[in-house]
Amino acid sequence: MARIMLSDITPWITEAVLAHPQDLPTYLCERLAISRSHARTQANRLVEAQWLQRDGVSRRAIYRPGALRQVVRRYALAGLQEDLPWAQDFAARFDLKPNVARMGQHVFTELLNNAIDHSGGSSVTVSMRQTPTQLQLLVSDDGRGVFNAVAERFNITDPTVAMLELAKGKLTSQPNSHTGRGLFFSAKLADIFDLHANDAAYQQREWQRDQWWQRSRPACRGGTSVYVAICVDTERSLDDVLRRYSLDGAGYGFDRTVVPLKLITQDQNGLESRAQARRVVSRLAQFRRVELDFEGLADVGHGFTDELFRVFGQQHPELELVPVNTTPRVAAMIDSVRETVLPEAA
Repeated sequence: MARIMLSDITPWITEAVLAHPQDLPTYLCERLAISRSHARTQANRLVEAQWLQRDGVSRRAIYRPGALRQVVRRYALAGLQEDLPWAQDFAARFDLKPNVARMGQHVFTELLNNAIDHSGGSSVTVSMRQTPTQLQLLVSDDGRGVFNAVAERFNITDPTVAMLELAKGKLTSQPNSHTGRGLFFSAKLADIFDLHANDAAYQQREWQRDQWWQRSRPACRGGTSVYVAICVDTERSLDDVLRRYSLDGAGYGFDRTVVPLKLITQDQNGLESRAQARRVVSRLAQFRRVELDFEGLADVGHGFTDELFRVFGQQHPELELVPVNTTPRVAAMIDSVRETVLPEAA
């Protein structure tokens, strides 16, 4: 008999033990087509690996979910309502602190709604796993891919520029029914956030400075896959994160954003041109305070800086443009263009 791998069982064992706490070995016999003794061996392996807990011994044993839990579901997107999978298939299978459960529900429904409303696909697969340290969520659809969706709606063909727009927030292909907050705040709620689509991938880590976006190795060619991990012992809450991006830190207005400028640079391509600056300032007038993060940039060009801080700044005096993490050279360049006063035409 071929050896049964735990990975063949773990995607469904959490639901199985909740449905069969007193007769789990019998269920394993039937589902895996194995003997009862072999089924007990599999149950013992799952207990040792923390997928199950067992109370009692032998035939009187009662099984419960362990520290490790997982649910995997595939849904047709047509007619799907994002709240029902969470309520019917996922929420009750996990044991989470209230703040983590609420963040998990928020991210789950936002990512699933994105697949429903924006992917143009036919199906989505959702996998949620709980470990002793993390709540992990993977949402993968078979649609056109988020970067292609941005390209179609905004004529942005470079995934790096598309990612810059997503990083700003308030980007949506359906402005009449969406505000562009879902993906942005899902990333900010996560300790680990990975976005894969259209042969491109970007990642964000909570412990990095303002959760700075970085390129990573793509893991899928078709559709969009988003992986999220939230520490199960975090004290962070949904309210904390939502308020962080309001101007006063107390309300829920999405008034503030951070633009990671390093995101649109490459090894031989710094920030020099006015065209680059115009890409950076696109849609920034929707905010009241914008922090321009120069982390990782030793220098910038005069044309880029002048277009960003003097030209755009004078056009939008109500918008607070705040450079952060600047080197002395970058700070001096910004100061020089802000101090420039051009003579009025005669």
